[in-house]
This record gives sequence, C-alpha cells and structure tokens, in this order.
Amino acid sequence: MADTHPHHDADDGGDEQPLPHEHCNVQHTLGGLIACELKHHAPFTAVGALTGIVLMALVVVLHVPHHASEAVFCVMHPAHVFLSALVTAALFRHYRQSVVLTVVVGFVGSVGIGTLSDIVMPHFGGLLVGVKMDEHMHIGFIDHWWLVNPLALLGIGLAFWKPWTKLPHYGHVLLSTWASLFYLTAHGEAAWLPLLPAIFAVLFLAVWVPCCLSDIVFPLLFVGRAAAAEHTHSH
Repeated sequence: MADTHPHHDADDGGDEQPLPHEHCNVQHTLGGLIACELKHHAPFTAVGALTGIVLMALVVVLHVPHHASEAVFCVMHPAHVFLSALVTAALFRHYRQSVVLTVVVGFVGSVGIGTLSDIVMPHFGGLLVGVKMDEHMHIGFIDHWWLVNPLALLGIGLAFWKPWTKLPHYGHVLLSTWASLFYLTAHGEAAWLPLLPAIFAVLFLAVWVPCCLSDIVFPLLFVGRAAAAEHTHSH
C-alpha cells in the first residue's frame, strides 16, 4: 500500500512549499483561505496583465500576423504547462509517495488548469468583450498533443528526480498572461486598441483564478491542511 503520510526526502535541501503564504491562516475555512490567497495574488496578476496590454499594443502597432502570435503561443503555453507540472508534482510528491497519484495530480494540475487559464477563459472572455474568436477552440493538449502532453510528463518526471517547488510567482503569472494574450491575438479578430481596458480584465481573470486553483486548492485537496500548516509554521 502506498505511503499516505507526510514524507520529507532527506535530499530536499529544505525546499519551502510555495503556498499558502504565511499571512493566510490555514485555520480559516477553505473558502476563507482561498479568498486570502486571491487577495495576495491580485497585485502580481495586475502587473502581469499590464505587461500583456503593452505586448498587445505592440502586436497592433507592428501588425504582427496571426501565425506569429500562434508561434509565440505554442512556446508560452507548453512552457507554462511544463513548469506547472514540475511544481505541482513536486509539491504532491513531497507529502505523498504514490507514483500513480503524483502523475495524475501533476498532469491534471498542469494541463487541466493551464488549459483553463491559457485557452478556455481567454476564448470565452474574448467573446464576451466583442472579439470575433475562431469557432473552434484550439485545445493545446488535443491539437498539439505531441508537444503539450510530453512536456507535462517531462515536468512530472523531473519532479521525481529533483522535487523543485520554488517556481517564482511572477514567472508563473507572466507565462500564463502571455500565453492567454497570444491565444487571443492568434485566434481572435478585433479592433484591439479600443478594447484594451476590457482585454486587461480578461487577462487578469484568466490568470488570477486558475493561478489560485493551481497554487492553493490542489495542494489543500490532495495533501491536506496539516501539510499547509507545516509550511506556514516553517517560515
């Protein structure tokens, strides 16, 4: 039977788990803890969304073609999935030694939430603000299964070899923001400049909520409050 008790590898090097942050009391209800983390994530996410607006303005001014935006998306989205898989699997592996569950949690936590953040929310957000989006939603792990899925599995595999959980939050935010942005410009048509305030809101929400799901809800659901409390008390 797989060991289900918290486990600490001797060669972890004292890796700190990324979340919850020490200012968020793990004794709160799950809803209260998520609300606290959403509040903490908001400033970083807003800065990330602003960088997306700057990039979108450049795309418009420089008349960047759709195929170039698609090429950038095909770099940003797989990179986001890879790093998310590495960190999510490493965090789970730190406390649970089940190989099968580590693979499942790492894959769903990276591919599933990455798809929500980089593709699904930008697609429907674009439609809501008046962007003419492609009729077919371009799902990375289906349309580019040969790239996205192997990178997710590579990230999970690396988590077994080197359980790295210290992905800087700003790196996560920027990758996800830029992937969301280039999905919009690759698969949408609009007079972008007048829509920039609305696009800011789309980018903000597309990153903010899934990022919290990835960083907080998954760890709490699968490794439990005791692990979260241990991390908080270790600061």
